[in-house]
Amino acid sequence: MAETIVVKLENVWKIYKLGKIDLTALKGVSLDITQGSFVSIMGPSGSGKSTLLNMIGCLDVPTKGKVILKGRNIFELSEDQLSQLRGRTVGFVFQEFNLLPHLDALENVMLPMVFQGEALEKRKKRANMLLTSVGLEKRINHQPAELSGGERQRVAIARAFANDPEMVIADEPTGNLDSSTGEKIMDVLKHFHQKEKKTVIVVTHDPHIAHYSEEIFNIKDGQIITNHQAKAKVLWNK
Repeated sequence: MAETIVVKLENVWKIYKLGKIDLTALKGVSLDITQGSFVSIMGPSGSGKSTLLNMIGCLDVPTKGKVILKGRNIFELSEDQLSQLRGRTVGFVFQEFNLLPHLDALENVMLPMVFQGEALEKRKKRANMLLTSVGLEKRINHQPAELSGGERQRVAIARAFANDPEMVIADEPTGNLDSSTGEKIMDVLKHFHQKEKKTVIVVTHDPHIAHYSEEIFNIKDGQIITNHQAKAKVLWNK
């Protein structure tokens, strides 16, 4: 059976105009993200990995080349069409958590479902289920300031899966956490990958974190220089 491609990049270039200077962040990058894969993107600061993340997540459009999400060229979609498609297909986890401080954990997880027009009871039920799945069933009414860094990141992961997306992109998800808490966060992501069959993409500079994945793309100076199979850590086997 042929693998289903969620996102496809074809000869993608991204050039930023800085006054009279052109800054080339990506140089002819081509790659496929297949359904159910667990991929890491590694590279030093300034390598282009954040720009690549924005392309894979369809947060930006290329200067040249194609980004195809669910078989649709994002360049041909209106902003509203792209927003709706992205909202259903892609979830995001950020290093800084990006939780709204005046909302409790349950409300933060419910928020993406509001933009997809889900009914209140369905939003509450799914948010409760997701927070329970990340071990926060007793913290659902706590605001971010009342949670530890690891708990906040688990809320952020639950929020990323709120709309049941096919793919979740985690940008340095352990960057603000100690190593022990970081491993717990990766265990949670691995759980969603293995049990829910979700596509997970982790952007990291940490080789230890990258080896939770099945495939690692190394990027340098805006180009994929290597990609190889990782000896993925197998978790949640019980």
